[in-house]
Amino acid sequence: MSQPLVTLTTDMGVRDHYVASVKGALFTAIPGVTVVDISHAIAPFDTAQAAFVLRNAYPDFPRGTIHLIGVNPEAGGQEPHVVVRHDGHLFVGADNGIFTLLFDGQPHEAFELTMKIGDDHASFPLKHVFVKAAAHLARGGTPETIGRKLQRVNELRHFVPKVERDGIIGSVIHVDSYGNLVTNITRRLFEEVVRGRPFRIRFGRGANDIRQISRNYGDEAPGERVALFGSGGMLEIAINKGTPGTGGGAASLFGMKVGDTVRADLEDLNPAAPRVTGQLRTA
Repeated sequence: MSQPLVTLTTDMGVRDHYVASVKGALFTAIPGVTVVDISHAIAPFDTAQAAFVLRNAYPDFPRGTIHLIGVNPEAGGQEPHVVVRHDGHLFVGADNGIFTLLFDGQPHEAFELTMKIGDDHASFPLKHVFVKAAAHLARGGTPETIGRKLQRVNELRHFVPKVERDGIIGSVIHVDSYGNLVTNITRRLFEEVVRGRPFRIRFGRGANDIRQISRNYGDEAPGERVALFGSGGMLEIAINKGTPGTGGGAASLFGMKVGDTVRADLEDLNPAAPRVTGQLRTA
């Protein structure tokens, strides 16, 4: 059997002992395990942010990796602890809606955990429940052995971009550590709607509008605004070389936050708009 690999995504930060305690429990329960920190800087209880970060990281890990999700991990009457099997990966977390955000719909398989646990699990389920489940899975055990199969998991949904005759109405779904604004407008949707026609990306004040999609941040001079499709295929708005501590990232400079509207308007359908051609940079 190959060396077990476990990832951690939590909102616990690194100031306190919590992350170290979970890792210690993993090393004790799974000899030889490799533990990878995806992030411990998720905003407290922010299920949507946790889903965004994990969905952009887990595909790069090998199949068979076990992903523990320590954001809103407490189980309730309608939110049991579950093991999810999807795309060859295993995920352990609470059924609080995160999995439908993580996969844009229902996972391939989900199992409600039914294994026996100690009385102290309620206050720290990541350590006392999820680590125990991970140890079983790492030894080659199956989710069916420790869980009851579910037909569906609880659903949460992002605001879905709205396509109108004159463009796309989307929103900011994530602000990264550089202050970049990540939207829910995918490259595929953008290209299907725009089809090479003139466009204008609108957000905040009109003076901030962007009329072209760049290949990378460096296509624009340092300090200039830029729109591009990031590695996850989502439309991003950024300031080249701009970060919150060095002159400001896009979020602070434009006064934007998660949930704010970003539009991609087709200018050739709007007679009142200036006739400036938007374009995808290709060279």
